[in-house]
Amino acid sequence: MALMRMAVAAVLLLDLGIRSTDLEAHYTNLGVLPLYVLFERAWNPYEFSLHTMSGLWAAQAALFLLAAAAAVGLLLGWRTRLMTVLSWVLLVSVQNRNPMIVQGGDDLLRMLLFWAIFLPWGRVWAKDAQARPAPAHYRYFSAATAAYVVQIALVYVCTALLKSGPEWRSEGTAIYYALSLDQVLMPGGRLLYPHYELLKVLTHLTFYTELLLPVLLFIPVATPLWRTVFVLVIWGFHLGISLTLFVGLFFLISAASVLGLLPTPVLNGLERRLGPPVQRGAGHLGRWRQRLPRWQWPLTLELRAHWQPQVHRHFRLLPALRDTVLLVLLGYTIWWNLDGIARPGYTMREPLRWFGYVFRTDQHWGMFAPTVFKDDGWYILEGQTKDGRRLDLNRGGQPVTYRKPYSVVALHKNDRWRKYSENYLFVSNDWMRPYYCHYLLRRWRENPRNPPLRQLDVVYMKEVSLPRYRVQGPTREVLCSCQP
Repeated sequence: MALMRMAVAAVLLLDLGIRSTDLEAHYTNLGVLPLYVLFERAWNPYEFSLHTMSGLWAAQAALFLLAAAAAVGLLLGWRTRLMTVLSWVLLVSVQNRNPMIVQGGDDLLRMLLFWAIFLPWGRVWAKDAQARPAPAHYRYFSAATAAYVVQIALVYVCTALLKSGPEWRSEGTAIYYALSLDQVLMPGGRLLYPHYELLKVLTHLTFYTELLLPVLLFIPVATPLWRTVFVLVIWGFHLGISLTLFVGLFFLISAASVLGLLPTPVLNGLERRLGPPVQRGAGHLGRWRQRLPRWQWPLTLELRAHWQPQVHRHFRLLPALRDTVLLVLLGYTIWWNLDGIARPGYTMREPLRWFGYVFRTDQHWGMFAPTVFKDDGWYILEGQTKDGRRLDLNRGGQPVTYRKPYSVVALHKNDRWRKYSENYLFVSNDWMRPYYCHYLLRRWRENPRNPPLRQLDVVYMKEVSLPRYRVQGPTREVLCSCQP
């Protein structure tokens, strides 16, 4: 759990770093989603967001700095529970501020922090542990750990059950269609794409891996072995996805999420190999280790059977009630996940959803489900200058060309913009279009070296993927036009 805490904190810092490069664009009133538009078009009245207190850049920067400070505190294990709560609140807040750039990895990161509020993941390898004796035993079981394990299982089982299209269940063409999407195609995907029969095998392997692999988490015999297998397969699975498809931080979030499942024998073995005892005069690294007396080196990782963590007094009150509440929350989470999978009579009715919306335990693991998009293409931000030239703002103002670029994914600054461009396409989100168009015009005018534009067209060059490497298109679609 300590490893997972540090990994999650590192991911939070990386996520904040990436988001901060688009602070104005995604979180202020000068960007693509001003506050009044958010409240009018994309807001759930049960949600909360500290980031909606102001549309000014300075206010957003202050909240980002606060979130970074909380993540550093979590990484060091300083006031761990408080830093966990603060990190969770600020993560929910920033996700609610702009839901048009949120993807599945964000849901997983949010749920990890939610369950971790009730986990003792600051008991070792933490600043908090320095003032406390090393625990005699390290195996820990509670309603919170059960919720954590079940949550990991739900991610994979639900995404498999939601994959109901024939491309997954019978035809075996889902990965072929996924790699046909140039918007997310990575170099590894280019290598696999020509091998049609191999892609069919990988499709079925992916589906049954997601569906059956979580069973390993609940086998009561040889538990360390099965959990080690689960962690290694998940790491390899997501590494393969990240090499073939552009999924942002999903790979790192998923890798961090299963660190808490690593069993004691594996960690003890790593400790013996990677953590030799510090000798006197061992140089700067040795002196650094010696300044962490309660963290100890080799770092103690073994978890044994009857240890009960020492926690703050208010968390010792009515532990049975606390565990009962957690089990109810776990049942609520499982029920939420059944929505869309079970028959309509068993789904959750809207009046019961308020808790999920308020605390953002709502989740949907429909990655490439129920089927894979067939519509593909790329954007051309076609600006018309006053002297008649046509420039592509998506390529730094170069002359417009309708030729397909070699790497479509390279047109996106990061995965947040890729997700935004995906949502931008949907007819139900057509309200987004003029705000993005006018944002681009304003940014273009801010550079005095850019020639004045009399019109900007957001153009989508649409291709439709067909079986056996056939493609329909491209066709030029103007999604939005705006003038200065």
